[in-house]
Amino acid sequence: MNIFLATVTSFFFGFLMTPVLILILKKIKFTEAPGGRRIHAGSIPSMGGIAIVFATFVGLFAWLSFDQIVETRYFLVGLAIMFSVGLRDDLIELTALQKLVGQSIPAFFVIVMADIRISSLYGFMGVYEIPYLISVAVTFFAILVLTNSFNLIDGADGLAGSLSLVTLSILGFWFYTAGMISYSLISFTLVGGILAFLVFNWHPAKIFMGDTGSLSVGFSLTVLVILFVDKTGLMAPWEGLKLNAPFSAGLAFLIVPVYDTVRIFIKRTMNGRSPLKPDKSHVHHFLIRMGLHHDQVSLVLVVVKLSFISIVFFGYSLSDHILLPTIAIIATVLGIWMDRKTLEKVKINCKNSPSVSGKNADRVKRRQNKRKPSIAKNMFSNNKINMN
Repeated sequence: MNIFLATVTSFFFGFLMTPVLILILKKIKFTEAPGGRRIHAGSIPSMGGIAIVFATFVGLFAWLSFDQIVETRYFLVGLAIMFSVGLRDDLIELTALQKLVGQSIPAFFVIVMADIRISSLYGFMGVYEIPYLISVAVTFFAILVLTNSFNLIDGADGLAGSLSLVTLSILGFWFYTAGMISYSLISFTLVGGILAFLVFNWHPAKIFMGDTGSLSVGFSLTVLVILFVDKTGLMAPWEGLKLNAPFSAGLAFLIVPVYDTVRIFIKRTMNGRSPLKPDKSHVHHFLIRMGLHHDQVSLVLVVVKLSFISIVFFGYSLSDHILLPTIAIIATVLGIWMDRKTLEKVKINCKNSPSVSGKNADRVKRRQNKRKPSIAKNMFSNNKINMN
């Protein structure tokens, strides 16, 4: 009952707060104009993550018991710090080093203080427990990379919210069956806040997450997935729904940001460009070039994600030795198919687009003719000045 009440509280608080936030951001003209990597139309307010995080904390502190707050306090502190880093980056852009330092602090809280980390390879390649320092380093790297990977996919209306909604709902149910009620409540409370945000972020979006939201939600997703991977890898079968391929399950939960990050890293490196330089080569950009609208892009990627999660859960008895390469091969094949379809679509659009001839050519010619007299006039006026 507390889980349901926390979810409803978070949803209604977010639903009431988001329109007010939109109004305030528009009043102070804190909006994102289209252009560059932004593919929306018109100036849209950002920083919608304020409503998500505030609604989530209201729901949590209203319905978490004192013991549950103590149990999850380091995660909650980490989330609050990551929120402040995203808020600062939205208000005053941080350098890469400042952002890295800011994101390292919440990572420290959840890894060292809360002891949420990849503590083993769970039999993958015959390896079980790994040294503590290696465990900390691997988890630290995973949190930073995956949090920022999620930040990169926040480029289409409703996309980041929809993907996180699916993952958090399934994780919340799994934590509940495993007896981890505190983290189940956190997962579903986040669902309530994100669902309220999606009402206003669905195409055509009236507000965006901004770094305030994408970093906070990405951090929460990453930490909860790591907690899930470690728990399902170490738990006994009678303790809950145990998956024998924990890494494959974690990859399936985060398949879209992971695939997108790996893909653009490889493509930019092969083209001799910096992998950190932003462009329009993300998965959602390619799907939009194929002719899909923002809402269709979100739905397609949600279906893709659910398909990968279904593979893992239906194959719960299989190990990572089987499922991990299977997921990697399927993702690669889908990516190659998408690239080819996009290229075909772009070629068709180029053929169908009007060439610079006929009326267009006449317009260009008239513009050039209009410019010539003014240029000549300036030249003559300059000569007069020189002669005098």
